[in-house]
Amino acid sequence: MKTSVKQEYLKRTQKDNSLSFKLQVVGQIESGELDRLSAHLKYGIQARSTITAWLRKYGTFDWENLSVVAMSKTPEQRIIELEAKVKLLEKQKARAEHLAERADKKVIIFDMLVDMAEKEYDIAIRKNYAPELLNASKKSKKKP
Repeated sequence: MKTSVKQEYLKRTQKDNSLSFKLQVVGQIESGELDRLSAHLKYGIQARSTITAWLRKYGTFDWENLSVVAMSKTPEQRIIELEAKVKLLEKQKARAEHLAERADKKVIIFDMLVDMAEKEYDIAIRKNYAPELLNASKKSKKKP
């Protein structure tokens, strides 16, 4: 015997979405992460026209003139943005200092290895490219 499971249709009710959620969705659409349909499906927004209304209300696109307008930022937003940039630059600076210190250590080690090889094999590995030394060595070679 088969028992049928009756699936009922649940009518969705209208949600009051927070401003931060609306701005997040608008930001994702404007940055190209999502399009309207995928945002509609991903977040369960009832209608795509709701998203269009949010884009018109909160987006940076000028719907009357059909051009993008940069919205002015509040001082608090600007401070937060600059603090994030400072943190990023501090991380980059620390990484650069680490790499520079590592490179300095490598140079010291290579110099020590060359010194050891020169002593061990009694040969000159380093070349002197100073103009005075080159000219002096050429003159001494020419004279018998």
